[in-house]
Amino acid sequence: MSGLELIFIGLAVLTGGSGLLAVTSPRVVHCALWLVVCLGSLAGVYLVLGAEIVALVQLLVYVGAVVVLVIFALMLTRAPIAASRRLDAPPGQRYAAALSGIALAAVLAGTLLYALGDDTVAVQQGQGSAAGIGTAVFGAWVLPFELLSVLLLAALIAALAISRAGADPEVRLNSGRDGGPPPGPAAHPDGPVQ
Repeated sequence: MSGLELIFIGLAVLTGGSGLLAVTSPRVVHCALWLVVCLGSLAGVYLVLGAEIVALVQLLVYVGAVVVLVIFALMLTRAPIAASRRLDAPPGQRYAAALSGIALAAVLAGTLLYALGDDTVAVQQGQGSAAGIGTAVFGAWVLPFELLSVLLLAALIAALAISRAGADPEVRLNSGRDGGPPPGPAAHPDGPVQ
């Protein structure tokens, strides 16, 4: 077994383990951070396979944008940081989800074993090259790529609008200039405001 194969196996185990922790962690913020580890190690898998540009896009788009958007959405919705039993799924749903995940993994593994068996697959160095991907992205796929960026921007603006819709305008108007809480009765020189 070569060094690249050992690195690939290590990154694959790290990807699977952090992916499992991303869906089983009781705290939502920890789930998002485990997702960063999962997607980062997946970028390492792409790097080992010789697709440097795909690894770079994985880091920039998924780790740098999507996960940051998820964490930003968690902060905007004021999701509880601590573990909450109110947000947990019932045990029946957990067992069904675990059984579905195991069944899907078994189907994928069986399909790969049936299709490849003991054959080895040679890494094709030219498939992840910058020239081929650049031609594809800025050629036929430029319109869907730009539409996706506009969609993400619209989702971010909508999240800001929804998070601010419930805020009391009176509290925002009476808040101090430094962004602190509104002044209390003792802070006004003329006494309590009616």
